[in-house]
Amino acid sequence: MIPQDLSESSLLSALDGASIVYFDGRLYETALVVAHEAARKNIPILIDAERPREGLDDLLKLADYVVCSAKFPKAWTEASTVPRALVSILLRLPNVKFVTVTLGKDGCLMLERSVNASPSIEEVDVDNLLKSLELRKDKNASNPTCISSSVAKIKAEGIGTVTGKLYIGTAESIPPSELIDTTGAGDAFIGAVIYAICSKFSPEKMLPFAANVAGAKCRDLGARSGLPYRADSRLASFIW
Repeated sequence: MIPQDLSESSLLSALDGASIVYFDGRLYETALVVAHEAARKNIPILIDAERPREGLDDLLKLADYVVCSAKFPKAWTEASTVPRALVSILLRLPNVKFVTVTLGKDGCLMLERSVNASPSIEEVDVDNLLKSLELRKDKNASNPTCISSSVAKIKAEGIGTVTGKLYIGTAESIPPSELIDTTGAGDAFIGAVIYAICSKFSPEKMLPFAANVAGAKCRDLGARSGLPYRADSRLASFIW
């Protein structure tokens, strides 16, 4: 689809009643038309940043939320570590509320921007902050968990400082006998994040929820067949 294929009536109809708009960076010219209209209507925008693509930077400037693959943050920012790259992303994209990087079996990291924080909060180096959160992991836990920092001035040496919170989301420890296919696990995670945003989940609830959805998908063949329904017992504690 090119922009000329998208009539104004079709665009307005597509966005009517939308709670959030999602883009993966493909067909960027048409995506930008939709994104600008969504921004004009104050509809939140989530960008799936799998890898640098033509036009992606223009989409990212309109984003409210970014979920990216493990390699994207360092590739896009040229930062030396992923945590530093997350700081760089929030500094380069001042409208973004949070950026999350998925790490497969190692779960995810998320950096959330904080507003109206006390000016007297502690300043911490982002790499050291991550190390301190890692020490709080329960290595015996099989179910996904979330570990969060306090609000702080989070510094990346040579890049800058952002006020916010850093989160570690752990992945589900799936027994080898149940692990069938990881195809689409990242997409399942992002879909769950979108659901969580629309449902106003806190990050502490959102990250384990998304990890549970991704884990359920990995128990079946293909990208869609393992996706859980809302009534799935594994999601009951999050939804009901």
